[in-house]
Amino acid sequence: MENSEGVKIESTVVTEEPLISALDIALFVVIITVAYFWYFKRDKQSSSSEKKPYTIQPSSLSSIEQTSNSSFIKKLKSTGRSLVVFYGSQTGTAEEFAGRIAKEGARYKMKGMVADPEECDMADLVEMKEIQKSSAIFCIATYGEGDPTDNAMDFYEWLQNGDADLEGLNYAVFGLGNKTYEHYNEIAIYIDQRLEELGATRVHEIGLGDDDANIEDDFVSWKEKLWESVCSHYGIEETGEESNIRQYKLVDCSEVLPERIFSGEISRLKSYENQRFPFDVKNPYLSKIAVNRELHKSGDRSCMHIESDIDGSKMRYDTGDHVAVYPKNSSELVDKIGELLNADLDAVFSLLNTDEESSKKHPFPCPCTYRTALTYYLDITSNPRTHIMKELIEYASDPKDQEKLKLMASSTPEGKKEFHEWILRDNRNIVHILEDLPSVKPDLDHLCELLPRLQCRYYSISSSPKVYPKSIHITAVLVNYTTPTNRVNKGVATNLLAQLIPTNDELPQPTIPIYIRRSQFRLPPKSQTPIIMIGPGTGLAPFRGFIQERDYARKEGREIGEMVLYFGCRKKDEDFIYENELQEYVANGTLTKLHLAFSRDQPEKKYVTHLLEQNADELWNIIGEKSGHLYVCGDARSMAKDVHSIIVKVVMEKGQMTSSQALNYVKKMEQQKRYSADVWS
Repeated sequence: MENSEGVKIESTVVTEEPLISALDIALFVVIITVAYFWYFKRDKQSSSSEKKPYTIQPSSLSSIEQTSNSSFIKKLKSTGRSLVVFYGSQTGTAEEFAGRIAKEGARYKMKGMVADPEECDMADLVEMKEIQKSSAIFCIATYGEGDPTDNAMDFYEWLQNGDADLEGLNYAVFGLGNKTYEHYNEIAIYIDQRLEELGATRVHEIGLGDDDANIEDDFVSWKEKLWESVCSHYGIEETGEESNIRQYKLVDCSEVLPERIFSGEISRLKSYENQRFPFDVKNPYLSKIAVNRELHKSGDRSCMHIESDIDGSKMRYDTGDHVAVYPKNSSELVDKIGELLNADLDAVFSLLNTDEESSKKHPFPCPCTYRTALTYYLDITSNPRTHIMKELIEYASDPKDQEKLKLMASSTPEGKKEFHEWILRDNRNIVHILEDLPSVKPDLDHLCELLPRLQCRYYSISSSPKVYPKSIHITAVLVNYTTPTNRVNKGVATNLLAQLIPTNDELPQPTIPIYIRRSQFRLPPKSQTPIIMIGPGTGLAPFRGFIQERDYARKEGREIGEMVLYFGCRKKDEDFIYENELQEYVANGTLTKLHLAFSRDQPEKKYVTHLLEQNADELWNIIGEKSGHLYVCGDARSMAKDVHSIIVKVVMEKGQMTSSQALNYVKKMEQQKRYSADVWS
């Protein structure tokens, strides 16, 4: 045999009594084993009792404490609350509305709390009847093509699959939707009906907010009637107490060490310096911009082709997915707020929840500087809602400014008209309001509490991972427009992207935080299935990925089905994006037909919808006779609606069906994922 150093030992040498006997070795092994298990068990117990590293949740009232096993009921009982407001939110509006309802509950002797259904055990709704005069309010947005928001998905599935007895639960539902979409407020309507089916009592009729019109007005009108119904149901009266009490208190953090101060991270401190997979909405990936080039050939508008590098990130995407981009506000607007309020933007501060029982300790990552909060965390470019007008009243020293704010904060017809004209029609943001009402000087920390969170922007990915596995392509029009007050408003994300020009030298490349959001906008499973794609303007984006993927399959020797593309823009020589690519796909046979509509190249405007009507036979041949798939991407307000009407008309005429039969046929196509839309308003 050999020892550890490889020196041979003859067996005849070992004739003396060994220094360590077999029994000694056995005892030694037992002692080591016991010590090992004792040490690691103790370590595990101690680690579980230690506090987790300090993190700040970026979204609204998130997790109910672990000690309560996600039981919002236990929290309601332990804190003497009788009102819980759940939200299903994708962009933050439903969350904001939920907070306003919970806050107003105090006026009706109903202490409230806001809760994220994703972080709660929603089966505890059956126990709401144990709390006297209790109510559960649901502010629920419908997202995508009639889908629940990400944080409401589990609750939605629980309602669908469960049969809980909700007798004794008093509830009301407000839905957030957009009438330009087919599935207007579908999720809120379902939740409202399903809760009643399970035995719950509807305290107030469902409210349906339309973001295409004035969702703020819809919400305020519904909310006022909600409280009337609540008072009637419980036999209570309004206390008359104002509800504009500060939710957060200011904490001076001037002594906090620099390494403990947030500088734009979404959730985890120093997450951009120390990136950790997986990447998602709370943990975006800091991607390098590899390509940023102009797609328009001429004219005063701009459309960018951007390639975001994901090499080494372990991120994967599918053709048709969306990429979320985290923007930041322009330094010009941020500096203007500091100037108008005479504030030190580089002062370090924190906002701490005055409700010690709340699991949402801060409205955004704290501590940070005011400059960081206004740049990365707060929305300073959208139109403020009426509750912000109300909170600003106390800061107006000029009676005229004060009266104007009071009027816009009111729910009178005159107040609603003034708010609609002065805020919405004239497109004023918080900076414009402070400029035009010069006596209004709110405390900057209070303003930071009032403003909504800056949300990420979503773009249809315009590439295929089969061809570009290490990069994500974005096709985006630069947003700049002049308002009725002669101010130039700039799109937060697109203007940031326009500045991110990669360098050709050794300087660090520009970066931007991103993550991938999964989509249901998918190519058919079989590559030989024929498809029709309708995508004017940047609606072409996902179809560029579709075509790349089919072209890849063709080059591999696989059979591919017909691909028909309808594309439109203003002028062929101005904004025909990806022209050379598309013509090449036509030449090599990947793209069977390319139908083009240039709306301003002739006296009479021509759109893709006109071409669809002209090609009714081709349309029916693919979706009717060959059971192909049809895809629409672009404007939901007019184009997508017009396309839907044309499809129904073609099915009725070419399929020899009645109007109701044609509608049912198209509905079935949607259910079978043979008719898919990726649209925006």
